[in-house]
Amino acid sequence: MFYITPLMVIPLVIFNIVAFIWGHDVWSTELLGLTMLSGQRWAFSLEDLMVLVGVVCLFFEILKSTGSTTRIITNHIFSTIIFIVYLIEFLVVGYAAHSVFFLLMILALFDVVAGFTITIKTASRDVTYSRGEGTPPAI
Repeated sequence: MFYITPLMVIPLVIFNIVAFIWGHDVWSTELLGLTMLSGQRWAFSLEDLMVLVGVVCLFFEILKSTGSTTRIITNHIFSTIIFIVYLIEFLVVGYAAHSVFFLLMILALFDVVAGFTITIKTASRDVTYSRGEGTPPAI
């Protein structure tokens, strides 16, 4: 089940839950703030956390796409559907018209493109072209 489910659905669900419950302006909420040795203040906000979750999910999706089994190809099809959901929601739903959602949508696009590309490259390396013994040459 892990290989079939696209992980980019996790940031989509989290974004929708948070935006639906707390609204559109919640993303700039500071979660952590530190004063660095330079004297500058570093703030880690909820939008930074969402993008980080998306990048981590993309990393594991790319790791999953290094094979060419039926489960992985099914995952790529579902990843394409997830990207289409991101795109439609970005264009139609008001609270999704946010830079955080846009970045998550771009990560979902990278998931689709990288997944298909890596799977095709891996599958082409797995194919061997050789004649067995006693096989007549092809005409």
